[in-house]
Amino acid sequence: MTIGEKVSYIKGLCEGLGKEDKIISAILDVLADIAENLEEVDEELDDVASVMTDLEESVCDLEDEVYGESDDDYYEEDIDDDIDEMYETECPNCHNKISFDYEQASKGELDCPNCGKKLVFDVNEDAEEV
Repeated sequence: MTIGEKVSYIKGLCEGLGKEDKIISAILDVLADIAENLEEVDEELDDVASVMTDLEESVCDLEDEVYGESDDDYYEEDIDDDIDEMYETECPNCHNKISFDYEQASKGELDCPNCGKKLVFDVNEDAEEV
């Protein structure tokens, strides 16, 4: 039951009241106007939502046309590629080659499994992708 239907129902119940209850009737008239206004606002909001959806689709299509793919696709592929990458570095102390994955690389430091020396590095600079 919509707000307008509820107000109409209450208004029908109040029609049998006496003249002293005209205040209630006036309040119900205001509520009826509010209900009607809310229905109009809801319809306009639905129209705006529809237009926004169309605009969003157009922007996505344009983005695909200009960049060849959407930012979301690029970002997800970039993250997936980083996670699957293996890195390799050489310990400056014992010259042992050390391989490690993205999770270990993201910490920025690693203990050499051969000599135990702590290696501090930036994945983008010191490590070589395998």
